[in-house]
Amino acid sequence: MKSRTWLLAIVGTVVLAATSGGILRAGGAAPRGYVVAEVTVTDPAAYKQYAAAVSPIVAKFGGRYLVRGGLTVPREGEPPAERVVVIEFASLAAARSFEDSQEYQAAMQLRHKAARSRVFLVEGVPQ
Repeated sequence: MKSRTWLLAIVGTVVLAATSGGILRAGGAAPRGYVVAEVTVTDPAAYKQYAAAVSPIVAKFGGRYLVRGGLTVPREGEPPAERVVVIEFASLAAARSFEDSQEYQAAMQLRHKAARSRVFLVEGVPQ
């Protein structure tokens, strides 16, 4: 439960930072969509294969990495898993299209063999 609260705090901070930093377009456009994942790598070599396979798929669906396993500094509650990943898409529907695509479904099998993870789709704030 504490880990879930902490992850939601990370998501909120990333979305807030994206909004205030001008990453999101102004003008009342639809909210962006985000794929947020906590990942614990169990097989580093296999995870490298997954990372190499998924990057072009993210790009194909218009996504871009905002967070990709950098330093995580726990402040309150339980720390997240080993890696935190946040991918931004034009909308929640675009994030769903990425997650549901045949290309990603195949790549996801590599991740399942190489890591334990929790993955969320999150809608950002209105732009």
